[in-house]
Amino acid sequence: MSDPRRPTLMAVLSAAVTLAFVSSPLLVPDFGGFRPEQFPVPQIDPPVQPAGYAFAIWGLIYLWLLVGSVYGLLARRRAPDWEAMRPAYALSVGVGAAWLPVANVSAPAAVVLIWIMLGFALAALRRTPVLDRWTARAPISVYAGWLTAASPVALGLVLSGYGVVSAQAGAILALVVVLALGVWVLRRRTTDWLYGAPIVWALIGIVVSNWGQNGLIVAASIAAIVVMLVALFFKLSEPGARL
Repeated sequence: MSDPRRPTLMAVLSAAVTLAFVSSPLLVPDFGGFRPEQFPVPQIDPPVQPAGYAFAIWGLIYLWLLVGSVYGLLARRRAPDWEAMRPAYALSVGVGAAWLPVANVSAPAAVVLIWIMLGFALAALRRTPVLDRWTARAPISVYAGWLTAASPVALGLVLSGYGVVSAQAGAILALVVVLALGVWVLRRRTTDWLYGAPIVWALIGIVVSNWGQNGLIVAASIAAIVVMLVALFFKLSEPGARL
């Protein structure tokens, strides 16, 4: 018979890969995003990319995921509702632990990885515990929400960087995908409204990045923000929704 005081293998693994994920910036301390010379068509100040300050949200994500995984390991070591989300969560952050080193050498490979991270993050979000909101559902919501914005942005950047589309078309494509995916996920019953907040944050970053330079992208981003805010309003209006 298993010891109820002993954490499950998935609880230990989830905490371990979270620690690896949080520590990954130490492997590439100078990483500041894709470099222009990583692309056949150098991407200098691409319109699809949010202003640099927007990426500070990773500090919150790292800290919140780490706190949540430690709490899960110590206080929810064998909880069935935590076990349900752990495999998908561990796969997402496990892939994420390799993302920065890969992105430093290959933008296309990094795009593939970030979409894998997003897929598993959304699967984990769907299975997050209902009761432990601030230690499970909230941090994974913010993590998955940011990935929902970052994945299409990375795709748009690579498509324009390899000459498949123009930089402006890549930005518009990214905005359409972010909005469609974000609203679709936010409408699901199991999704917390906190999932949508990082998407709005990223869209504001795109507005700031393009302000005074690219009116079309600014207008498209503001329109996307309005749609996301409406979706968030309806999410908060649902029975049982909590701030």
